Amino acid sequence: MKKILVIQNKRIGDVLIASVLANNLKKIFPKSEITYFVYDYTAGVLEQNPNIDRVILAKDKELKKISVLIKTIRQIRKERYDIILDPYAKFQSRMMCLFSKAPMRLGFKRADKNLKLPFYTHPVSFLDKASMPCGKALEDRIHMLKAAFELPNPDDRYKIFLTQEEEQYARISEEKKPVIMLGVLGSTPNKSLPYQYTAKVIDYIAETYSATLLFNYAPHQREEAEKIHALCVHRDKINLDIYEDSIRGFIKLMNKCDMLVSNEGGSVHIAKALSRPTFTIYSPYIDKSHWNSFEDGITHDSVHLLEEKPNLFESFTREKRGEIEKNPDQLYRELTPEMILTKLKPFLKQHFNSNDQ
Repeated sequence: MKKILVIQNKRIGDVLIASVLANNLKKIFPKSEITYFVYDYTAGVLEQNPNIDRVILAKDKELKKISVLIKTIRQIRKERYDIILDPYAKFQSRMMCLFSKAPMRLGFKRADKNLKLPFYTHPVSFLDKASMPCGKALEDRIHMLKAAFELPNPDDRYKIFLTQEEEQYARISEEKKPVIMLGVLGSTPNKSLPYQYTAKVIDYIAETYSATLLFNYAPHQREEAEKIHALCVHRDKINLDIYEDSIRGFIKLMNKCDMLVSNEGGSVHIAKALSRPTFTIYSPYIDKSHWNSFEDGITHDSVHLLEEKPNLFESFTREKRGEIEKNPDQLYRELTPEMILTKLKPFLKQHFNSNDQ
């Protein structure tokens, strides 16, 4: 039996996307034992996945301590894994690979740079661009598997698995339908649309559709979410009482919603994994092609300033992207509510009946 480790100590969306590795590895090695190494706050998206046998949890800030990293490396080495996959490919995960003594180690590297140490037996370059509907982030991970294994019919869809009890989640009654979940804040401030813009988009939805509106945000963002709520005119349409403060709780709640309209982030990938329609608002510094999984303009659509005002990105280099990431506010201001609604209005119309119909 093969012992396989996948190291993906990053954010929620990254971990969910990386679950496609396990889904395909079980096809290649049906009798394998697959372990995931992830940050503790992301593990909810992996629960109940029949292709993942074990999850090792780490704490973000703790793992950055050299003493904790060394201890973790020793634990991984003791496990004697046969195969390690490192889609994270940063300092901590590379060091885990290097000292693991696993005979097969797969990890990403930039095509224009050579790795200084033999972290991987199979270093894999990122693809130049996406060629599949699943988007580049998912396609890169399928590419990683194909670099080492025969995989004639890869499964490129990430999935979330619910128990029967979770399926019966009942905080939303049929009388409240339809329900639109609003991802009012990104995972970080530089992934969050300006609050006034968010409020204007919410007010349009509230005015136009007889729907219950819910807010999604991280527990530590409650105060910021309330600021956005205060800016909305139609606060009576927003139910702040229906809220879940855990990943698994949000999954159960989102499974009962009819749509997600959100800043780009893990909640979008969760909604897609649950087969719920999504409309995504991208931060100006995000490369949309990496994260626009399965966008077809019908079930899943989005808006990105680059597509609306490409002239603002004519000198968009890797260095420039870093500058925008630190302070995207100026470009965010260019992504006006009117611009967003130009794409959002037809998307909503094809899914719901408006109040004036």
